[in-house]
Amino acid sequence: MIEQRLVELGIALPEAASPSFNYVPVTLYRGVAYVAGQLPKVDGEIRIRGKAGGEVSLETARGEARICILQGLACLKQALGSLDRIERVLKVTGFVASAAGFNDQPKVLDAASDLLGEILGEAGRHARSAVGVAELPRDASVEIELVVAYRD
Repeated sequence: MIEQRLVELGIALPEAASPSFNYVPVTLYRGVAYVAGQLPKVDGEIRIRGKAGGEVSLETARGEARICILQGLACLKQALGSLDRIERVLKVTGFVASAAGFNDQPKVLDAASDLLGEILGEAGRHARSAVGVAELPRDASVEIELVVAYRD
């Protein structure tokens, strides 16, 4: 169902990113998948660097948030075997590297929330935090983590 929806939307998931440091991409525990923070990697690289409201426009940051979601879904698919096991997205936490005075973090994260809704429908609606931060790893503009309920 979810896998078919991706095809209908013309969305191809990237290859799941491998951790560069000491953590696992997804922890599965009692029907809940905790997806580690995902950076907006395209072909394994972060192509857009800098802070939202500075070097990175709001629209560009929104695009980066969508890439983070696709990375997270790719990691979930790798961990679960199929995205069709997803029951519901419970929580999205987004971190936006923000220039001084930038306070549109919720608008950046709306792009991620919208994409989850397009793909998962009502099961994609979730609780959320949108946090402005001074810096992110590798000078990325956005990082997103997910908490997802799944079926055995």
